[in-house]
Amino acid sequence: MFLLIALDEARNLHLAAATTNMSQPAASKMLKDIEELFGVPFFERLPRGMRPTLYGETMIRHVRMALGNLTQGQDAIASLQAGLSGQVDIGVIVTPSMTLVPRAIASAKAEAPRLSIGVDVGTSDMLMERLKSGQLDFLIARVLQQEDMPSLLYEDLSEETECAVARIGHPMLERRDLTLNDLATASWILSPRGSILRHQFDMIFRHRDLEAPSNVVETTAMSVIKSLLNQTDFLHVMPVEVARYYVSSRELAILPIDLPCKMDGFGIIMRRDHVISPGANLLLKHVRSVAKDIYPSKE
Repeated sequence: MFLLIALDEARNLHLAAATTNMSQPAASKMLKDIEELFGVPFFERLPRGMRPTLYGETMIRHVRMALGNLTQGQDAIASLQAGLSGQVDIGVIVTPSMTLVPRAIASAKAEAPRLSIGVDVGTSDMLMERLKSGQLDFLIARVLQQEDMPSLLYEDLSEETECAVARIGHPMLERRDLTLNDLATASWILSPRGSILRHQFDMIFRHRDLEAPSNVVETTAMSVIKSLLNQTDFLHVMPVEVARYYVSSRELAILPIDLPCKMDGFGIIMRRDHVISPGANLLLKHVRSVAKDIYPSKE
């Protein structure tokens, strides 16, 4: 099957034969035998060179996938022989990047110190493109409606509930009678219009026949958000899970009002045709273990 790949790259029988350390007659006979075995022509013979037919392109694609899986298998065996090592790259949305993923990485590194782990934090749509291109081993993110679900494997982990946060000592923290009317007239730091969270937030007010807040700063940069919150009376909406992290470090406080705002659940996303490495499997094991502790309802 190496001959098919060599022919696809060289488009010349003589060059392909040299690449695979074969004589040209031997290469010609092998190609003929393969085509007779499958009963279809894999290459079209041209006056100068050759090119793959539709059948050839299909077979070459599958041969490359098979060779890729063999290479992954060799790497996996080498890793097991030397103790788990290598590189694992994952994509994560903000909420699990604050709590779930750090704990899972710490546990995985305790078991396999030589394992190198890369973490890309971003939006689900951006991370999905990197997963599809093979740059990431798996995601902890949301599956968007436009995605081709048959090509993906999805394992649900948790829902995401939002809350309002402010600086320590904010005047609204002392009130126990806060209403959406109060929040509608407040100053807010929000994600840009067009984002899922911004749409959900604005709909909270519209469902109550209220105007959405107009005094708004739009940003997703956490450094800017935290600095503005600490220096002003602005409010911000964020996942409860993330807010609790900042509450525990006494950086922010949660306002005493329940927001009827929930995002779609997030979970583990993998490509169905991708065989993940032992290192990625190890990290997945710890992600699932920590998730059971953080999100007991998903047990």
